[in-house]
Amino acid sequence: MATVHKIGIADLAVAKSPDILTTLGLGSCIGIALYDPVKKVGGLVHILLPDSTQIKNNANKAKFADTGIDLLLSELQKQGIGKTRLVAKIAGGAKMFEMSGGSAIGNVGERNVQAVKAKLKSLGIRIKAEDCGLNYGRTVELHCDTGDYYIKAVGKPVKKI
Repeated sequence: MATVHKIGIADLAVAKSPDILTTLGLGSCIGIALYDPVKKVGGLVHILLPDSTQIKNNANKAKFADTGIDLLLSELQKQGIGKTRLVAKIAGGAKMFEMSGGSAIGNVGERNVQAVKAKLKSLGIRIKAEDCGLNYGRTVELHCDTGDYYIKAVGKPVKKI
């Protein structure tokens, strides 16, 4: 019987088959799933902002793309998971609010997507699938038995990537 692990905002967890990792309320935030298809172990981090160096109160490493992905990778490595087989799936990064004048605040979702992609590339982790952008929130589930990443959004069919 699979256990469902719920991950809050600016939080992360690691689990193995048959467990499921889920996080709710991805608006401009991004859910980054890292998965080893051989060992069937996955991790999920719910990041809020792109860059920890731009914020004074940055003690919560899971809150940021640059430090949250490193922290998730470290937790996976504690479980004996190497970087070489990991694949990433990402979802979120929506533009939830229309801001006048092209405000950077209104564009945090796009900046999150760019930061996540840059960080994964720098680590040599391939993004296998993504569901990012647009203007609606998402809930995601990583199924550790298959590596399937389910995206749920109000008024839309469930998407599997």
